[in-house]
Amino acid sequence: MNPEPFLQLDRVIHEKGRLPIVSLLAASPALSFTEIRDTLRMTDGNLSVHLRTLQEAGYVALTKSFQDRKPLTTCALTPAGRQAFANYVNLLEEIVRQAKNL
Repeated sequence: MNPEPFLQLDRVIHEKGRLPIVSLLAASPALSFTEIRDTLRMTDGNLSVHLRTLQEAGYVALTKSFQDRKPLTTCALTPAGRQAFANYVNLLEEIVRQAKNL
């Protein structure tokens, strides 16, 4: 089996806590911090750390606003984040194809 696709997996996305976040955001134009937290059953602190890593990589954009006088943080994948996720999925598909041919 060719190890190259494994070596090319994006470690920012591949991390256990970040893959569900990116997958969830890929299926939606944008979600609130609370929606992500509640859907994935993460703590505020854990989600914040993962979002910060994704933001620093340029994969996620955070928008802060107010709704009914309460702070609202909205998260969305950037075009670079969508492309990185598509590349990640393509690599996983390649790995599965190789495994089927063994």
